[in-house]
Amino acid sequence: MVEGLKERGVQDGFDTSTAAGKMVFSVIGPMAEYERNLIKERTMAGLASDRARGRMGGRPKRLKEGQVKVVIALANEGALTIQEVCKQVGCSRSTHYRHVVPPLKIEAT
Repeated sequence: MVEGLKERGVQDGFDTSTAAGKMVFSVIGPMAEYERNLIKERTMAGLASDRARGRMGGRPKRLKEGQVKVVIALANEGALTIQEVCKQVGCSRSTHYRHVVPPLKIEAT
């Protein structure tokens, strides 16, 4: 591993060509990995705890389920323009398209 880092030109602040440098690197590396794994475990446990309490992360949805049904119904009716539908429901044009127009399926050739 040390040789691979040397080939890529990584500067780590201590000389890994000596016995002491190799020993320090072999002790610090696993400790850093252990710390990273602890942070990951704690983050996942916190997210699971929040989900158990009914909290979901991320940005809140702009439209409620009933509003989405209204948008779809108005779009299918065709009496109003997209701009008028968006104004009535209180959403942007991109939000309208996200809910009304199904995503395209692109097939590999």
